[in-house]
Amino acid sequence: MLIACGDALIDFVPTRNAEGREAVMPAVGGSCLNVAIGIARLGAPTGFVGGISTDMFGQMIAGHATASNVELGLATRSDHQTTLAFVRIVAGESHYAFYDAETATGNWTYRRGMVPFETVMAVHVGSTTLVNDKGAAETKALIADARATSTISFDPNCRPNLVKDKPAYLVRMAEFAASADLIKMSDVDFNYLFGDEPHQQRASVLLGQGTSLVVITRGNNGAMAWHTKAGQIEVAAPKVEVVDTIGAGDSFQAALLFALYKQGRLAREKLRDIGADELRRALSFAANCAGLTCTRPGADPPWSREATWSW
Repeated sequence: MLIACGDALIDFVPTRNAEGREAVMPAVGGSCLNVAIGIARLGAPTGFVGGISTDMFGQMIAGHATASNVELGLATRSDHQTTLAFVRIVAGESHYAFYDAETATGNWTYRRGMVPFETVMAVHVGSTTLVNDKGAAETKALIADARATSTISFDPNCRPNLVKDKPAYLVRMAEFAASADLIKMSDVDFNYLFGDEPHQQRASVLLGQGTSLVVITRGNNGAMAWHTKAGQIEVAAPKVEVVDTIGAGDSFQAALLFALYKQGRLAREKLRDIGADELRRALSFAANCAGLTCTRPGADPPWSREATWSW
């Protein structure tokens, strides 16, 4: 099984009503839940670890995840309210306003033994859960138990409007990166974390500390990857009619993990030995899945019947 640990929430995505006025539409989201949904829809056994409310929105989240074949037996249900995120699209980028006080995600607690890591090939973490002290501490405890048997995937998926102490946040993100086998981030995230540092220079640092694969997605400019053995690889973004980019990065991450799983390259030692051609195919598949997500509103990753792959 593959699992994603972190945020599950409701995005209120921009739309228009019948009179043409601005309106919002609720859609299930949360970066880590989106990754779990994306992997499960493509056909790999997938679970979600994190807090999901029992309120009306939590029921929406659980129903959506279950319909996408995500196993929720490892999730924690509580009567804390659901995190809400209101989205605006500015210059093609999604900007968020979060309502996250005393929520089910924020109150999730990791308990040793709750996850059978001997059956888990990979664990994905990241996003808003890591901004607050409690979420970061609980996730670190989970990773400490998972690392012995599971590949660790990390996407910071930064939300600057939630960060109160940027220097402390940068230290925290560096700590999570140091524990990861696979790191993916957008170029926007990279700029927030590392400023004007060249991508290749930072990738070399991350590879040098033990990470096997570093990927930077660049929107219409495709993605760049650096690997300890396969070297530097670039793939193009598909040409699509973009509705919005919500969840595109999560779909990329989900499809990349799925492709590595299908190639038999997701386990830590296998990932270290992946060849350039295999990695290029996996990255191209991920880019195409992200492109499909951009053609419809909200975080709506593709199903296996929609995604093409040249095994």
